[in-house]
Amino acid sequence: MIIEVLIGVLVVLALVAASSVRIIRQYERGVVLRFGRLQRTVRPPGLTAIMPGVDRLRKVNMQIITMPVPGQEGITRDNVTVKVDAVVYFNVTDPARAVINVEDYLFAMGQVAQASLRSIIGKSDLDDLLSDREKLNQGLEVMIDSPALNWGVHIDRVEIKDVSLPEAMKRSIARQAEAERERRSRIISADGEFQASRKLSEAAAVMGQTPAALQLRLLETVVEVAAEKNSTLVLPFPVELLRFVDRTRDGATEAAPAAMDTSGNGHSRAEDGGETEQRRSTAEEWYELPDDAGGGVSVRTSGVEAESPPHVPEQRDTHERAEESDSPRAGPTG
Repeated sequence: MIIEVLIGVLVVLALVAASSVRIIRQYERGVVLRFGRLQRTVRPPGLTAIMPGVDRLRKVNMQIITMPVPGQEGITRDNVTVKVDAVVYFNVTDPARAVINVEDYLFAMGQVAQASLRSIIGKSDLDDLLSDREKLNQGLEVMIDSPALNWGVHIDRVEIKDVSLPEAMKRSIARQAEAERERRSRIISADGEFQASRKLSEAAAVMGQTPAALQLRLLETVVEVAAEKNSTLVLPFPVELLRFVDRTRDGATEAAPAAMDTSGNGHSRAEDGGETEQRRSTAEEWYELPDDAGGGVSVRTSGVEAESPPHVPEQRDTHERAEESDSPRAGPTG
């Protein structure tokens, strides 16, 4: 009987000892509450013992926790609706605060991260969200870390993962990017043409000083054209001959006014006299050659139809009177 009692006592003691022993992992810390009161000593990793029914042990993970923040919709400062999601990396530095100061520090960190993300969206422009994310990450980290300090939590880093834009805004940004690329290509093309024209101008100046260089360039062009399989024949025309023709023409142009000044008024009078004599002869030929059919007078002088001079009407009246005087005589004969 005594042996059975001793065995029972030993069994009870073993059960009590088993229930009072706890194992704390390397990445955890233990916080003990005795009758609901916090014990100042934080239990380190390893084997630890508590009083069953009196103490309560809570284990706190000290590892860095990765918490994804769901996508939050917001309106930027330049009135663009976007949806942004992020990720927060944090760890517990004070297990006692993480247990006492907040009911569930994981849930609290998630809510603070979402609110801070919506706030940072409203304070930023669209260009900042797309290009200057490093600055936004730092601002978001400061906003989350401020309340987390009282919870014994340290924010390691915060990253904005993705920025979702409406389809209309995506098309607008695509058109803007295309216009920007077109502008850059035109600037580069214009710059290339400007540099090429400058080089061509310098080359023309050098060739102008040495005409032989122009001839060599012309021969190179002929060789390049002849190298291709075509039926085009290029005959180079000497530039010196063109210059000679230009000088000859300029000399003839300068000599013409001098010759006209030398002839004087005598030549003008002779020309006027010749024209007057030609008009008289034309008028005489016009009225001396009657038409055989009696239908009128038509005369060609030097291949040009002449106009009647001022004294022609008198000769025409005389000719008409002569025809009228002949017409009665011809009547009875008929």
